[in-house]
Amino acid sequence: MLRRNPRGDYPVVHETAFVDPTAILCGLIRVDAHVFIGPYAVIRADEVDEDGHMEPITIGANSNIQDGVVIHSKDGASVTIGEHTSIAHRSIVHGPCVVGSHVFIGFNSVLFNCTVADNAVVRHNCVVDGHDIPEGFYLPSATVVTGATDLNSLRTVPTSAREFSESVIHTNINLAQAYRRIQNEF
Repeated sequence: MLRRNPRGDYPVVHETAFVDPTAILCGLIRVDAHVFIGPYAVIRADEVDEDGHMEPITIGANSNIQDGVVIHSKDGASVTIGEHTSIAHRSIVHGPCVVGSHVFIGFNSVLFNCTVADNAVVRHNCVVDGHDIPEGFYLPSATVVTGATDLNSLRTVPTSAREFSESVIHTNINLAQAYRRIQNEF
């Protein structure tokens, strides 16, 4: 469901993207080409700062926002999801936040007030709160990163994780195309 926010902003969705009918997109949102937004995802750009301003939530081309993901932002701050990026089932991305291109965010992970740079992999059940993750870094499942975390203990993305991330992107690009073909059937 696409709907306006209280300020009157309406989502803009590229014609080649697929938004599941159970997903909710509200407000100042831009969804680029070949994006897949899965069932029960909620993306809301509806809060403003003290001056009434709001930055957009942007989902880059060929990315996927999977089932039950929540993307929101406090006080009108921006959220940017890069290209060829996967945000896996039931994750939360709460702005201000930047997730780069070719990034994988695993199931149930929570991102807040951070940047996850290009080519990073954040595995399942991770929390990144107030700390940036550099390009190509790998967070194993259940890692918690806060402002006090020493990143020297983190490693770069292993080949197996990169291959898995790329296969998820490919699968979801195909799903976006397939669901667009049959969308008038349900």
